[in-house]
Amino acid sequence: MNIGEAARASGVTAKMIRYYESVGLLNPVGRTSSGYRVYGAQEVHALRFVRQARRLGFLVEDIRQLLALWQDRSRASAEVKSIALEHVAELDRRIAELTDMRDTLAHLARHCHGDERPDCPILDKLAQ
Repeated sequence: MNIGEAARASGVTAKMIRYYESVGLLNPVGRTSSGYRVYGAQEVHALRFVRQARRLGFLVEDIRQLLALWQDRSRASAEVKSIALEHVAELDRRIAELTDMRDTLAHLARHCHGDERPDCPILDKLAQ
């Protein structure tokens, strides 16, 4: 199948397929005599794997490691778990940062009069 068909079958855009190939997440595929890429079921399956990993927020390097582990039938699941738990810890850090940002902004908004006066604690905080 061509790149458009692989994109439809995997749920990954053709642009992202090209990107994943350029960063080495996907091995280069064969090409027709006219230069079109040719994808098979194995590549589509790998693209679905990458799509799902991206939906879970994994970074490209983590996905590279997970793909290698997925393709290695002699892998130890402990390696996969370690990558997943590191990602969970990073998500927890990001959630804490976002919660702090939300709380700060909510506090500032509560203290802004929101009327015709020019004074505004939100702008004052941003100007600091």
